[in-house]
Amino acid sequence: MKLQTIVACVCSSFVFALGLQSTAAEEKPVTTLITNAKIFNGVDEELITGKSILIEDNKIAKIAANITAPEGGSVIDAGGRILTPGFIDTHAHMMFQMSFGQAATADEEYIAYVATQTAETYLMMGFTTVRDVGGDSFSLKKAIDQGILKGPRIFPSGPMISQTSGHSDHRTDAQDARPLFNEPSVYMKYGHVAVADGVPEVLTVVREALRRGATQIKICTGGGTGSYADPLDVEQFTDEEIQAAVQAATHWNTYVTSHCYNAEGIIRAVENGVKCIEHGNLMNEKAMRVMKEKNIWLSPQVIVYTFHPDGYTDDQKAKHDEAYAGIDTMFKVAKKIGFNNISFGSDIITSPKMLKRVPEEFELRTKWFTPAEILMQATSKSGELLMMAGPRNRYGKLGVIEEGALADLLLINGDPFKNISILTKPDESLALIMKDGKVYKDTLNE
Repeated sequence: MKLQTIVACVCSSFVFALGLQSTAAEEKPVTTLITNAKIFNGVDEELITGKSILIEDNKIAKIAANITAPEGGSVIDAGGRILTPGFIDTHAHMMFQMSFGQAATADEEYIAYVATQTAETYLMMGFTTVRDVGGDSFSLKKAIDQGILKGPRIFPSGPMISQTSGHSDHRTDAQDARPLFNEPSVYMKYGHVAVADGVPEVLTVVREALRRGATQIKICTGGGTGSYADPLDVEQFTDEEIQAAVQAATHWNTYVTSHCYNAEGIIRAVENGVKCIEHGNLMNEKAMRVMKEKNIWLSPQVIVYTFHPDGYTDDQKAKHDEAYAGIDTMFKVAKKIGFNNISFGSDIITSPKMLKRVPEEFELRTKWFTPAEILMQATSKSGELLMMAGPRNRYGKLGVIEEGALADLLLINGDPFKNISILTKPDESLALIMKDGKVYKDTLNE
C-alpha cells in the first residue's frame, strides 16, 4: 500500500473518530429555563401562572411547575413579567424601505444594504417572523437563517404578480410595452414585482417564484394605492389566470394570497381558490360573508394609511385616503358577523424612519378590538395563517407558547392587556427578545 494511501486512511479514521465525538457533544441540547413569568400562550386571554418554560435548542420542550434547571443550562428569571410569543407581521415588504424615487433608481447592492437594516429593526421591535408579500427577499431570508444577519424569519412570496395595467405595473408613460421578464422597470428587473398576461405567463411567473423558494404566492385581483394606472374599483386577472396561479401553488402544497380592496375582486378571487385577502378595506358584508363561509383569511393594516408614503402623487394620495376611509366599515362588519380570521400586518414602505412606526398598529386597532384580540392577531392568528404554507414552512409552529412550538418569546415591561400602547415603544417595553431559543435583547438586569 502506498504511503499516501496509508496516511489518507489514518487521517480519515482520525477525522471520523473526532466527528463521532463532536456529534456526541453537539447532540446535547442548549437549554434555557424561564421562571417567574405570567404566560400569554397566544390563544387564551387568561394568563398562565405558576409554571416555568424549558427551552431546548430552538423549541419549547416543557411547560410545567417546578422544572429543575438542566446542568449547564441558563436560567432567566422573568421577575413576574408577561411572557408572549414573538410578534408576526403578515404583510411586510423587506426590500422596499426607501422612497419610490430611490427604489426606482437604486441598484441591487443598495437595496440589499437597506434591507439588512430593515431586518434588524423588525427583530428589535419584537417581530420574530414576517411574511414578505412582495419583494425578492430570498437571499435576505437565507442570510438570516444562516445566522449571517440578525432579523426575523421570513416567509417570502417573491414578486407581487399582476396583469398589465395592474398593481405591479409601475411603468411610466414613457416606457415601452412590456416583454415578459424584460421590463425596464427596476421593480421588475430585480424581481420585486412581475407582470403576467394569460395562463401560460401566469404559470411561468408563479412556478419561477416557487422554484426560488416562495412559501406562498401573492397576486393582485384589484387596483392599488401605490400603482399609477389602476383605480381601486377595477378587477384584475381573468378567472382562468387566477385559477392558474392557484393550481400552480396547490401543486406545490401551498396557497395564494391576493391584494384587493373592492368587494367584487375579493369575491372573484375567493371563488377561484385564493385563500387570503390582503387589505380588503372596501369590501362589503356580502364579500366578508363569502370569506367566512369559505374560511378565508384577511390580512388588514391600519398604520400604513395614516400617512402618505414618500413620492405619492395627488392621485395616489386620493386613493390612499379612500382606502383609509373604508377600514372602519370593514372591521365593524367583521365584528357584526363574527369574522375572526384576521391577522396582524403593517405594509410599511418607503422609509426606514416610517418602519419604526410598525408597532403603532397595536394601538390603532383598539378602535375595533380589545388588547387581547389584537395580541392574538399578532401571535396565534398570524401563526395560523402562516401555517397554511404546509410543507413549505420548514421552521415549525409559530405564534404560540406550547410544547413543541418554536422558542420565539418576548418579556414585556408593563401590562399590554391593560395598556397596549406600551408596545408602540419597544425600546422601553421589551425587556427580552428571543428568537429560535437565542436571546437578541436582554435588559432584565438593567
